[in-house]
Amino acid sequence: MSRGEFLRLGLVAGVGAALPFGAFACSDQGSTGTLLPSETKLPEPFGVPLPVPPVLAPMRSDADADYYEITQKVGRARILPGLETEVWGYDGIFPGPTIESRSGRKIVVCQRNELPVPVSTHLHGGRTPPESDGYPTDLIMPKEAANDHTMDGHGSIGKLGSGHHHKDYVYPLEQRAATLWYHDHRMDFTGPQVWRGLAGFHIIRDDEEDVLPLPHAERDIPLMICDRSFGKDGSFLYPSLDPTLQTEPGVEDDYMDGVLGDTILVNGAPWPYLEVSATRYRFRILNASNARRYELALEPGNEAPFVQVGSDGGLLGAPVMHRTIRIAQAERFDVVIDFSKYDAGDEVTLKNRMGEGKTSDIMRFRITRKESDDSAVPRKLSDMTEFDGLTESSSGLTRELRFTRVADNGRTMWGINGEPFDPGRMAARPELGATEVWHLKAAPAAHPIHLHLVHFKVLSRNGREPLATDAGWKDTVDLTSGEEARVLVRFDGYRGRYVFHCHNLEHEDMMMMANFEVV
Repeated sequence: MSRGEFLRLGLVAGVGAALPFGAFACSDQGSTGTLLPSETKLPEPFGVPLPVPPVLAPMRSDADADYYEITQKVGRARILPGLETEVWGYDGIFPGPTIESRSGRKIVVCQRNELPVPVSTHLHGGRTPPESDGYPTDLIMPKEAANDHTMDGHGSIGKLGSGHHHKDYVYPLEQRAATLWYHDHRMDFTGPQVWRGLAGFHIIRDDEEDVLPLPHAERDIPLMICDRSFGKDGSFLYPSLDPTLQTEPGVEDDYMDGVLGDTILVNGAPWPYLEVSATRYRFRILNASNARRYELALEPGNEAPFVQVGSDGGLLGAPVMHRTIRIAQAERFDVVIDFSKYDAGDEVTLKNRMGEGKTSDIMRFRITRKESDDSAVPRKLSDMTEFDGLTESSSGLTRELRFTRVADNGRTMWGINGEPFDPGRMAARPELGATEVWHLKAAPAAHPIHLHLVHFKVLSRNGREPLATDAGWKDTVDLTSGEEARVLVRFDGYRGRYVFHCHNLEHEDMMMMANFEVV
Protein backbone atom coordinates (compact mmCIF):
# COMPACT_ATOMS: atom_id res chain seq x y z
CA MET A 1 0.00 0.00 0.00
CA SER A 2 1.37 3.39 -0.96
CA ARG A 3 1.42 6.32 1.43
CA GLY A 4 -1.13 8.15 -0.71
CA GLU A 5 -3.54 5.21 -0.58
CA PHE A 6 -3.07 5.05 3.18
CA LEU A 7 -3.99 8.72 3.53
CA ARG A 8 -7.01 8.51 1.22
CA LEU A 9 -8.58 5.77 3.35
CA GLY A 10 -9.50 8.41 5.91
CA LEU A 11 -7.44 6.84 8.68
CA VAL A 12 -5.87 10.20 9.49
CA ALA A 13 -8.51 12.12 11.46
CA GLY A 14 -7.62 15.69 12.43
CA VAL A 15 -5.71 16.70 15.52
CA GLY A 16 -6.28 20.44 15.74
CA ALA A 17 -7.70 23.54 14.17
CA ALA A 18 -5.86 25.45 11.47
CA LEU A 19 -5.13 28.85 12.99
CA PRO A 20 -3.68 32.03 11.46
CA PHE A 21 -0.39 31.94 13.35
CA GLY A 22 2.18 34.65 12.83
CA ALA A 23 5.30 32.53 12.54
CA PHE A 24 8.80 33.43 11.51
CA ALA A 25 11.86 31.45 10.59
CA CYS A 26 14.24 31.04 13.49
CA SER A 27 17.37 28.98 14.06
CA ASP A 28 17.26 29.83 17.80
CA GLN A 29 21.02 29.44 18.01
CA GLY A 30 21.15 25.86 16.82
CA SER A 31 17.63 24.48 16.63
CA THR A 32 16.30 23.75 13.15
CA GLY A 33 12.73 25.00 13.06
CA THR A 34 10.29 27.90 12.94
CA LEU A 35 9.14 29.70 16.08
CA LEU A 36 5.41 29.58 16.81
CA PRO A 37 4.54 32.50 19.13
CA SER A 38 1.97 32.01 21.89
CA GLU A 39 -1.19 34.10 21.79
CA THR A 40 -1.51 34.52 25.54
CA LYS A 41 0.58 36.06 28.28
CA LEU A 42 3.17 33.64 29.57
CA PRO A 43 4.05 33.33 33.27
CA GLU A 44 7.27 34.60 34.79
CA PRO A 45 9.78 31.79 35.30
CA PHE A 46 10.28 29.88 38.54
CA GLY A 47 6.80 30.44 39.98
CA VAL A 48 5.52 26.85 40.22
CA PRO A 49 7.01 23.73 41.83
CA LEU A 50 8.37 20.91 39.68
CA PRO A 51 5.81 18.09 39.36
CA VAL A 52 7.04 14.50 39.18
CA PRO A 53 4.97 12.06 37.08
CA PRO A 54 3.30 9.31 39.12
CA VAL A 55 4.73 5.78 38.97
CA LEU A 56 2.23 3.35 37.46
CA ALA A 57 1.49 0.20 39.44
CA PRO A 58 0.86 -3.06 37.55
CA MET A 59 -2.75 -4.23 37.41
CA ARG A 60 -1.53 -7.73 38.21
CA SER A 61 1.56 -9.93 38.16
CA ASP A 62 2.26 -13.61 37.70
CA ALA A 63 5.32 -15.81 37.33
CA ASP A 64 5.83 -14.69 33.74
CA ALA A 65 5.19 -10.95 33.66
CA ASP A 66 3.80 -7.75 35.13
CA TYR A 67 0.67 -6.40 33.44
CA TYR A 68 -0.17 -2.71 33.02
CA GLU A 69 -3.06 -0.80 31.52
CA ILE A 70 -2.89 2.72 30.09
CA THR A 71 -5.76 4.61 28.48
CA GLN A 72 -4.95 7.28 25.94
CA LYS A 73 -7.60 9.93 26.43
CA VAL A 74 -8.40 13.63 26.59
CA GLY A 75 -7.55 15.31 29.88
CA ARG A 76 -7.34 18.80 31.33
CA ALA A 77 -4.24 20.37 32.86
CA ARG A 78 -3.51 23.71 34.53
CA ILE A 79 -0.24 24.62 32.84
CA LEU A 80 -0.64 28.41 32.58
CA PRO A 81 -2.08 30.50 35.43
CA GLY A 82 -5.86 30.84 35.27
CA LEU A 83 -6.22 28.71 32.13
CA GLU A 84 -6.89 25.07 31.35
CA THR A 85 -5.14 23.17 28.59
CA GLU A 86 -6.65 20.19 26.84
CA VAL A 87 -4.06 17.42 26.64
CA TRP A 88 -4.04 14.12 24.86
CA GLY A 89 -2.31 12.03 27.44
CA TYR A 90 -1.53 8.54 28.61
CA ASP A 91 -4.19 8.14 31.32
CA GLY A 92 -5.15 11.69 30.39
CA ILE A 93 -2.07 13.31 31.96
CA PHE A 94 1.05 15.00 30.61
CA PRO A 95 3.65 13.60 30.97
CA GLY A 96 2.13 10.14 31.15
CA PRO A 97 2.69 7.89 34.16
CA THR A 98 6.20 6.53 34.64
CA ILE A 99 6.66 2.78 34.29
CA GLU A 100 9.44 1.30 36.42
CA SER A 101 10.53 -2.21 35.44
CA ARG A 102 13.33 -4.71 35.99
CA SER A 103 15.82 -5.87 33.40
CA GLY A 104 14.86 -9.34 32.16
CA ARG A 105 11.37 -9.21 33.68
CA LYS A 106 8.75 -9.19 30.92
CA ILE A 107 5.97 -6.64 31.09
CA VAL A 108 2.78 -6.35 29.06
CA VAL A 109 1.24 -2.91 28.58
CA CYS A 110 -2.34 -2.79 27.32
CA GLN A 111 -2.77 0.55 25.54
CA ARG A 112 -6.42 1.59 25.11
CA ASN A 113 -7.34 4.34 22.67
CA GLU A 114 -10.14 6.70 23.71
CA LEU A 115 -8.80 9.57 21.61
CA PRO A 116 -10.54 10.65 18.37
CA VAL A 117 -7.53 9.63 16.24
CA PRO A 118 -5.46 6.48 15.59
CA VAL A 119 -2.33 6.02 17.69
CA SER A 120 0.79 3.85 17.73
CA THR A 121 3.00 3.62 20.83
CA HIS A 122 6.78 3.30 20.58
CA LEU A 123 9.04 2.42 23.52
CA HIS A 124 12.03 4.56 22.61
CA GLY A 125 15.27 2.76 23.45
CA GLY A 126 13.58 -0.58 23.94
CA ARG A 127 14.88 -3.86 22.52
CA THR A 128 11.41 -4.85 21.44
CA PRO A 129 9.90 -7.48 19.11
CA PRO A 130 8.67 -5.86 15.88
CA GLU A 131 4.98 -6.45 16.61
CA SER A 132 5.30 -4.36 19.80
CA ASP A 133 7.70 -1.69 18.54
CA GLY A 134 5.09 0.85 17.47
CA TYR A 135 5.60 0.72 13.70
CA PRO A 136 4.12 3.93 12.19
CA THR A 137 1.21 2.15 10.47
CA ASP A 138 0.58 -0.42 13.23
CA LEU A 139 -2.36 1.58 14.54
CA ILE A 140 -4.75 1.33 17.45
CA MET A 141 -7.96 2.76 16.09
CA PRO A 142 -10.33 5.09 17.94
CA LYS A 143 -13.05 3.21 19.76
CA GLU A 144 -15.81 4.39 17.43
CA ALA A 145 -13.79 3.32 14.38
CA ALA A 146 -12.62 -0.06 15.67
CA ASN A 147 -15.60 -1.89 14.21
CA ASP A 148 -14.89 -0.55 10.73
CA HIS A 149 -11.26 -0.63 9.73
CA THR A 150 -7.79 -1.02 11.07
CA MET A 151 -4.36 -1.22 9.57
CA ASP A 152 -1.83 -3.79 10.66
CA GLY A 153 1.94 -3.45 10.65
CA HIS A 154 2.09 -4.46 6.98
CA GLY A 155 -0.34 -1.83 5.74
CA SER A 156 -3.25 -4.25 5.33
CA ILE A 157 -6.85 -3.15 5.85
CA GLY A 158 -9.35 -5.48 7.41
CA LYS A 159 -12.49 -5.79 9.53
CA LEU A 160 -12.27 -6.12 13.29
CA GLY A 161 -14.90 -6.97 15.85
CA SER A 162 -15.93 -4.65 18.68
CA GLY A 163 -13.39 -3.79 21.35
CA HIS A 164 -10.31 -3.68 19.11
CA HIS A 165 -9.40 -0.18 20.17
CA HIS A 166 -6.60 -1.56 22.31
CA LYS A 167 -3.34 -3.43 21.90
CA ASP A 168 -1.07 -5.43 24.18
CA TYR A 169 2.55 -4.35 23.84
CA VAL A 170 4.91 -7.08 25.06
CA TYR A 171 8.31 -5.91 26.29
CA PRO A 172 10.78 -8.70 27.23
CA LEU A 173 13.22 -6.03 28.52
CA GLU A 174 16.30 -8.12 27.83
CA GLN A 175 18.52 -5.08 28.22
CA ARG A 176 20.50 -3.03 30.71
CA ALA A 177 19.11 -0.56 33.19
CA ALA A 178 18.37 2.68 31.35
CA THR A 179 16.09 5.69 31.07
CA LEU A 180 13.68 5.06 28.20
CA TRP A 181 10.54 6.89 27.19
CA TYR A 182 7.36 6.02 25.34
CA HIS A 183 5.55 8.24 22.87
CA ASP A 184 3.18 8.25 19.92
CA HIS A 185 4.60 7.13 16.58
CA ARG A 186 1.69 7.41 14.13
CA MET A 187 2.79 7.97 10.54
CA ASP A 188 2.55 11.61 9.42
CA PHE A 189 1.19 12.76 12.80
CA THR A 190 3.86 12.00 15.40
CA GLY A 191 4.61 15.74 15.76
CA PRO A 192 1.13 17.02 16.62
CA GLN A 193 0.25 14.02 18.78
CA VAL A 194 3.39 14.21 20.92
CA TRP A 195 2.95 18.01 21.07
CA ARG A 196 -0.48 17.48 22.63
CA GLY A 197 0.91 15.28 25.37
CA LEU A 198 1.56 11.66 24.30
CA ALA A 199 4.89 11.07 26.04
CA GLY A 200 6.02 9.41 29.28
CA PHE A 201 9.04 7.87 31.04
CA HIS A 202 9.93 4.17 31.26
CA ILE A 203 12.80 3.45 33.66
CA ILE A 204 14.49 0.04 33.68
CA ARG A 205 16.49 -0.98 36.76
CA ASP A 206 18.90 -3.87 37.27
CA ASP A 207 21.17 -5.48 39.85
CA GLU A 208 24.34 -3.83 38.54
CA GLU A 209 22.91 -0.38 39.08
CA ASP A 210 21.27 -1.23 42.42
CA VAL A 211 24.60 -1.75 44.19
CA LEU A 212 26.03 1.61 43.12
CA PRO A 213 25.96 4.41 45.72
CA LEU A 214 24.33 6.87 43.31
CA PRO A 215 21.58 9.17 44.62
CA HIS A 216 18.28 7.28 44.83
CA ALA A 217 14.66 7.48 46.00
CA GLU A 218 13.51 11.12 46.23
CA ARG A 219 16.93 12.25 44.95
CA ASP A 220 16.55 10.31 41.67
CA ILE A 221 14.32 12.55 39.55
CA PRO A 222 13.25 12.33 35.88
CA LEU A 223 13.17 15.64 33.99
CA MET A 224 11.22 15.76 30.72
CA ILE A 225 12.16 19.02 29.00
CA CYS A 226 10.09 20.25 26.06
CA ASP A 227 8.80 23.44 24.50
CA ARG A 228 5.22 24.35 23.66
CA SER A 229 3.16 27.34 22.50
CA PHE A 230 -0.29 28.30 23.74
CA GLY A 231 -3.47 29.89 22.38
CA LYS A 232 -5.45 32.66 24.06
CA ASP A 233 -7.56 30.10 25.91
CA GLY A 234 -4.54 28.12 27.11
CA SER A 235 -4.80 25.43 24.41
CA PHE A 236 -1.74 23.95 22.79
CA LEU A 237 -1.02 25.72 19.48
CA TYR A 238 0.17 23.65 16.54
CA PRO A 239 0.23 24.61 12.82
CA SER A 240 -2.08 21.90 11.49
CA LEU A 241 -3.60 21.67 8.06
CA ASP A 242 -7.31 21.20 7.31
CA PRO A 243 -8.83 20.28 10.69
CA THR A 244 -11.53 18.08 9.15
CA LEU A 245 -9.75 16.14 6.42
CA GLN A 246 -6.07 16.02 7.43
CA THR A 247 -5.18 14.20 4.22
CA GLU A 248 -1.55 15.34 4.32
CA PRO A 249 1.12 15.16 7.02
CA GLY A 250 -0.01 16.92 10.20
CA VAL A 251 2.16 20.00 9.78
CA GLU A 252 2.06 22.88 7.32
CA ASP A 253 4.83 23.30 4.77
CA ASP A 254 5.83 26.59 6.44
CA TYR A 255 6.80 24.56 9.50
CA MET A 256 8.45 21.61 7.78
CA ASP A 257 11.80 22.60 9.34
CA GLY A 258 10.31 21.94 12.78
CA VAL A 259 7.99 23.62 15.28
CA LEU A 260 9.63 25.62 18.08
CA GLY A 261 7.56 26.67 21.08
CA ASP A 262 8.23 29.75 23.20
CA THR A 263 7.41 28.15 26.57
CA ILE A 264 9.82 25.72 28.26
CA LEU A 265 8.10 22.98 30.23
CA VAL A 266 9.73 20.54 32.64
CA ASN A 267 7.52 17.58 33.53
CA GLY A 268 4.64 19.60 32.11
CA ALA A 269 5.19 22.76 34.20
CA PRO A 270 6.46 26.12 32.81
CA TRP A 271 9.92 27.06 34.12
CA PRO A 272 9.41 25.32 37.48
CA TYR A 273 11.55 25.35 40.62
CA LEU A 274 12.69 22.43 42.76
CA GLU A 275 13.61 22.70 46.42
CA VAL A 276 16.68 20.58 47.11
CA SER A 277 18.98 19.83 50.01
CA ALA A 278 22.70 20.59 49.81
CA THR A 279 23.42 17.03 48.65
CA ARG A 280 23.88 15.08 45.41
CA TYR A 281 20.89 14.51 43.13
CA ARG A 282 20.52 12.27 40.11
CA PHE A 283 18.56 13.71 37.21
CA ARG A 284 17.40 11.63 34.24
CA ILE A 285 17.16 14.34 31.59
CA LEU A 286 15.11 13.77 28.44
CA ASN A 287 14.67 16.21 25.57
CA ALA A 288 11.07 15.47 24.49
CA SER A 289 10.78 18.54 22.24
CA ASN A 290 9.61 18.25 18.66
CA ALA A 291 12.45 20.34 17.20
CA ARG A 292 14.26 22.30 19.91
CA ARG A 293 17.80 21.45 20.97
CA TYR A 294 19.28 22.67 24.25
CA GLU A 295 22.69 23.42 25.70
CA LEU A 296 22.31 22.86 29.42
CA ALA A 297 24.33 24.95 31.86
CA LEU A 298 24.15 25.81 35.58
CA GLU A 299 24.35 29.40 36.81
CA PRO A 300 26.16 29.85 39.09
CA GLY A 301 28.15 26.69 38.48
CA ASN A 302 31.64 25.33 38.78
CA GLU A 303 33.99 24.16 36.04
CA ALA A 304 32.09 20.90 35.44
CA PRO A 305 28.79 20.85 37.34
CA PHE A 306 27.32 17.89 35.43
CA VAL A 307 28.68 14.43 36.18
CA GLN A 308 27.26 12.15 33.50
CA VAL A 309 26.70 8.58 34.68
CA GLY A 310 24.41 7.29 31.93
CA SER A 311 23.37 7.76 28.30
CA ASP A 312 20.53 6.55 26.05
CA GLY A 313 21.45 2.89 26.57
CA GLY A 314 22.26 2.95 30.28
CA LEU A 315 25.27 3.41 32.53
CA LEU A 316 28.64 4.56 31.24
CA GLY A 317 31.77 2.65 32.10
CA ALA A 318 33.06 5.64 34.08
CA PRO A 319 31.63 9.08 34.85
CA VAL A 320 32.20 11.95 32.41
CA MET A 321 32.41 15.57 33.56
CA HIS A 322 30.69 18.32 31.54
CA ARG A 323 30.65 22.09 31.84
CA THR A 324 27.61 22.18 29.53
CA ILE A 325 25.57 19.45 27.80
CA ARG A 326 24.10 19.73 24.33
CA ILE A 327 21.02 17.55 24.16
CA ALA A 328 19.01 16.95 20.99
CA GLN A 329 15.48 15.67 20.61
CA ALA A 330 15.01 12.17 22.12
CA GLU A 331 18.47 12.02 23.75
CA ARG A 332 18.78 11.18 27.44
CA PHE A 333 21.54 12.24 29.81
CA ASP A 334 21.68 10.68 33.26
CA VAL A 335 23.62 13.16 35.41
CA VAL A 336 24.52 13.82 39.04
CA ILE A 337 24.60 17.40 40.36
CA ASP A 338 26.26 18.06 43.72
CA PHE A 339 24.48 20.88 45.55
CA SER A 340 26.73 20.57 48.62
CA LYS A 341 28.87 23.27 47.03
CA TYR A 342 26.08 25.77 47.73
CA ASP A 343 24.68 27.25 50.94
CA ALA A 344 21.11 27.07 52.19
CA GLY A 345 19.23 29.96 50.59
CA ASP A 346 21.20 29.85 47.34
CA GLU A 347 19.42 29.53 44.00
CA VAL A 348 20.87 27.81 40.95
CA THR A 349 19.33 28.13 37.48
CA LEU A 350 19.38 25.47 34.79
CA LYS A 351 19.98 27.53 31.65
CA ASN A 352 19.67 26.86 27.93
CA ARG A 353 22.63 28.46 26.17
CA MET A 354 20.91 27.84 22.81
CA GLY A 355 17.82 29.80 23.82
CA GLU A 356 16.84 33.44 23.50
CA GLY A 357 14.78 35.47 25.94
CA LYS A 358 12.63 33.23 28.10
CA THR A 359 13.75 30.11 26.24
CA SER A 360 17.22 30.64 27.73
CA ASP A 361 15.81 29.54 31.12
CA ILE A 362 14.67 26.00 31.94
CA MET A 363 14.16 25.64 35.70
CA ARG A 364 15.62 26.68 39.06
CA PHE A 365 16.95 24.78 42.05
CA ARG A 366 16.46 26.31 45.49
CA ILE A 367 18.84 25.01 48.14
CA THR A 368 16.73 25.02 51.27
CA ARG A 369 18.58 22.89 53.83
CA LYS A 370 21.64 20.90 54.82
CA GLU A 371 21.27 17.12 55.06
CA SER A 372 23.49 14.10 55.43
CA ASP A 373 24.43 12.39 52.18
CA ASP A 374 25.75 8.85 51.81
CA SER A 375 25.70 8.91 48.00
CA ALA A 376 28.78 8.95 45.78
CA VAL A 377 29.79 8.67 42.13
CA PRO A 378 32.23 5.75 41.86
CA ARG A 379 35.08 5.81 39.37
CA LYS A 380 33.74 2.64 37.75
CA LEU A 381 30.05 2.47 36.95
CA SER A 382 29.55 -0.48 34.62
CA ASP A 383 31.41 -3.28 32.87
CA MET A 384 31.79 -1.95 29.33
CA THR A 385 34.23 -4.61 28.09
CA GLU A 386 31.93 -5.56 25.23
CA PHE A 387 31.43 -1.91 24.23
CA ASP A 388 35.15 -1.12 24.39
CA GLY A 389 35.97 -4.16 22.28
CA LEU A 390 33.87 -3.02 19.34
CA THR A 391 35.94 -1.31 16.66
CA GLU A 392 35.38 -0.54 13.00
CA SER A 393 37.21 -3.76 12.16
CA SER A 394 34.40 -5.61 14.00
CA SER A 395 31.96 -4.74 11.23
CA GLY A 396 31.23 -6.63 8.07
CA LEU A 397 29.53 -3.89 6.07
CA THR A 398 29.40 -0.09 5.80
CA ARG A 399 26.25 1.73 4.65
CA GLU A 400 26.07 5.41 3.71
CA LEU A 401 22.85 7.20 4.66
CA ARG A 402 22.22 10.81 3.68
CA PHE A 403 19.54 12.86 5.46
CA THR A 404 18.49 15.63 3.06
CA ARG A 405 15.56 17.41 1.43
CA VAL A 406 13.82 15.55 -1.39
CA ALA A 407 11.14 16.25 -3.98
CA ASP A 408 7.96 14.14 -3.82
CA ASN A 409 5.35 14.75 -6.55
CA GLY A 410 6.45 18.36 -6.88
CA ARG A 411 6.47 18.97 -3.13
CA THR A 412 9.61 19.56 -1.09
CA MET A 413 9.88 17.12 1.79
CA TRP A 414 12.56 15.37 3.83
CA GLY A 415 14.06 12.00 2.97
CA ILE A 416 16.91 9.53 3.29
CA ASN A 417 19.23 8.79 0.35
CA GLY A 418 17.01 10.89 -1.90
CA GLU A 419 13.75 9.09 -1.13
CA PRO A 420 10.79 9.91 1.15
CA PHE A 421 9.45 7.22 3.47
CA ASP A 422 7.54 4.36 1.90
CA PRO A 423 6.32 1.56 4.21
CA GLY A 424 6.92 -0.91 1.38
CA ARG A 425 10.55 0.05 0.67
CA MET A 426 13.45 -1.53 2.55
CA ALA A 427 16.67 0.47 2.96
CA ALA A 428 18.71 -2.28 4.62
CA ARG A 429 18.48 -5.97 5.49
CA PRO A 430 21.12 -6.68 8.15
CA GLU A 431 21.47 -10.23 9.43
CA LEU A 432 20.61 -11.07 13.04
CA GLY A 433 23.82 -10.86 15.04
CA ALA A 434 25.65 -8.80 12.39
CA THR A 435 27.65 -5.67 13.19
CA GLU A 436 27.66 -2.85 10.63
CA VAL A 437 29.04 0.66 10.31
CA TRP A 438 26.41 3.21 9.33
CA HIS A 439 27.90 6.39 7.90
CA LEU A 440 25.32 9.10 8.65
CA LYS A 441 25.39 12.46 6.85
CA ALA A 442 23.15 15.46 7.64
CA ALA A 443 22.33 18.37 5.30
CA PRO A 444 21.09 21.05 5.02
CA ALA A 445 19.86 21.12 8.62
CA ALA A 446 20.43 19.55 12.03
CA HIS A 447 19.10 15.99 12.32
CA PRO A 448 19.03 13.88 15.50
CA ILE A 449 19.03 10.35 14.04
CA HIS A 450 17.32 7.51 15.90
CA LEU A 451 17.48 3.78 15.17
CA HIS A 452 14.77 1.52 16.55
CA LEU A 453 15.60 -1.81 18.27
CA VAL A 454 19.37 -1.34 18.43
CA HIS A 455 22.00 0.58 20.38
CA PHE A 456 25.21 1.75 18.77
CA LYS A 457 28.67 3.14 19.46
CA VAL A 458 29.68 6.49 17.95
CA LEU A 459 33.04 5.88 16.27
CA SER A 460 33.81 9.33 14.86
CA ARG A 461 32.47 12.74 13.85
CA ASN A 462 33.74 14.35 10.66
CA GLY A 463 36.67 11.96 10.71
CA ARG A 464 37.67 12.97 14.22
CA GLU A 465 37.07 11.64 17.73
CA PRO A 466 33.49 11.55 19.04
CA LEU A 467 32.31 14.26 21.41
CA ALA A 468 32.37 13.69 25.15
CA THR A 469 28.56 13.67 25.03
CA ASP A 470 28.65 10.71 22.59
CA ALA A 471 29.86 8.40 25.37
CA GLY A 472 28.22 5.03 25.98
CA TRP A 473 25.55 3.10 24.14
CA LYS A 474 23.37 5.43 22.09
CA ASP A 475 20.10 5.09 20.19
CA THR A 476 20.06 8.71 18.96
CA VAL A 477 22.97 10.73 17.58
CA ASP A 478 22.70 14.45 16.95
CA LEU A 479 24.20 15.83 13.75
CA THR A 480 24.39 19.53 13.00
CA SER A 481 24.01 20.76 9.42
CA GLY A 482 26.80 19.39 7.23
CA GLU A 483 28.04 17.05 9.94
CA GLU A 484 28.60 13.31 9.57
CA ALA A 485 29.21 10.46 11.97
CA ARG A 486 30.17 6.82 11.75
CA VAL A 487 28.31 4.59 14.20
CA LEU A 488 28.86 0.91 14.91
CA VAL A 489 25.51 -0.90 15.08
CA ARG A 490 24.99 -4.40 16.41
CA PHE A 491 21.76 -5.99 15.13
CA ASP A 492 20.83 -8.38 17.89
CA GLY A 493 17.53 -9.01 19.59
CA TYR A 494 14.83 -9.89 17.06
CA ARG A 495 14.17 -10.47 13.40
CA GLY A 496 11.63 -8.24 11.74
CA ARG A 497 10.92 -4.82 10.27
CA TYR A 498 11.86 -1.60 12.06
CA VAL A 499 12.43 2.04 11.14
CA PHE A 500 15.16 4.63 11.56
CA HIS A 501 14.48 8.33 11.20
CA CYS A 502 15.24 11.90 12.14
CA HIS A 503 13.78 12.72 15.58
CA ASN A 504 12.92 16.26 14.62
CA LEU A 505 9.27 15.18 14.60
CA GLU A 506 8.28 17.49 11.77
CA HIS A 507 11.11 16.07 9.64
CA GLU A 508 9.87 12.58 10.51
CA ASP A 509 6.29 13.47 9.59
CA MET A 510 7.55 15.00 6.35
CA MET A 511 8.98 11.57 5.42
CA MET A 512 12.57 11.54 6.81
CA MET A 513 12.27 7.88 7.76
CA ALA A 514 13.19 4.49 6.27
CA ASN A 515 12.80 0.78 6.98
CA PHE A 516 15.36 -1.83 7.87
CA GLU A 517 14.63 -5.51 8.30
CA VAL A 518 16.68 -7.82 10.51
CA VAL A 519 16.77 -11.18 8.70
